[in-house]
Amino acid sequence: MRILMLNYEFPPLGGGGGVAAKKLAEGFIKLGYQVDYVTTGFNGLKNYENVDGINVYRVNVIGRKELSTATLPSMVSFPFLAYTKTCKLCKINQYSFINTHFAVPSGPLGIWISRKFNLQNILSIYGGDIYDPSKSYSPHKKWYLKKIVEWVLSNSRYVVAESSDIKDNALKYYNIEKDINIIPLAYEPIMFEKINRKGLGLDENLFYTISVGRLVKRKGFDFLIKAIKNTPDNVHALIIGEGPEKENLANLAEELNISDRIHFLGFVSEIEKFQYLQNSDIYVLSSVHEGFGIVLQEAMQVGLPIISTDNGGQVDFIKEGKNGYLVRYGDVETLAGMINKFEQDNQLKINFTEYNKKEIKKFEDERICKEYLGMLDRS
Repeated sequence: MRILMLNYEFPPLGGGGGVAAKKLAEGFIKLGYQVDYVTTGFNGLKNYENVDGINVYRVNVIGRKELSTATLPSMVSFPFLAYTKTCKLCKINQYSFINTHFAVPSGPLGIWISRKFNLQNILSIYGGDIYDPSKSYSPHKKWYLKKIVEWVLSNSRYVVAESSDIKDNALKYYNIEKDINIIPLAYEPIMFEKINRKGLGLDENLFYTISVGRLVKRKGFDFLIKAIKNTPDNVHALIIGEGPEKENLANLAEELNISDRIHFLGFVSEIEKFQYLQNSDIYVLSSVHEGFGIVLQEAMQVGLPIISTDNGGQVDFIKEGKNGYLVRYGDVETLAGMINKFEQDNQLKINFTEYNKKEIKKFEDERICKEYLGMLDRS
């Protein structure tokens, strides 16, 4: 039994979509499948390698300049330049089905291959490929991208949205008649060596919020920084990630006279990320919009209470007053008040921690993969 996965992202290239697809692939492998994964190449990365049991095939694209962020030329060229390699794989292997990730840019490739080799295609959509209000080139805003997405959604045998928010936006903004299945992102807990705050250079007496993500406008880190200004001096924010907004965010912290309370940690390893999460007090997601929020699953693994904006897929699993709180994007006063609430009430934090450590088990990768396979069995 063999599965073909198509995704222009695979770690260390890209963001959450690549991480999510990798976890799904690992789940299929646990169920006895072999997985071939076609993705984007980059300087220093091998054209082929086996990563955690996944056969990863990388194809060179035009204009990819950074690990973290794709360029328009790199996305446009991916389905065309990956086509030949994918056809070769289909000629020498017998696949049970295709799993294509992102309506654009991977979507057209999945349609072409499924038609040429008569394979069922499951399209997994993530949010940014459907609706991203923070970007001027969000597919729902550009007629030519909208037409491509409509064609991909309509011609994929199955469509899976990772949240009800993504499903709702797909049906709202695109002229399609399609049953869209909601299956959350698979998650497999990361094993890491636990260390104390001293080992990370953190102060035992401070209250730390933590946030992880690319430093881009959509992530709303300016919103978080403004809220920290309205919290006690012992409240500090840890921000993991890099991106084009770093200088602007650092300048904002300086203008608010809280530079010493905002800690930009840059890129860190997966292990270090979890060590920082484990040593923090709460997780804050300040994004304008999120399709799902893999980082919230990571926060749940270590039992962090969550404060999140209320626009996106995270509303499916953040249960108000049980494992987190939701806040309207831009409401600085309310966000600051919620942070203060956790800083002042340790028992509340303990209750949320216990709930999240149990709740994360619902996202186990094998369980999620069985939902994908069940969808095929029902057809």
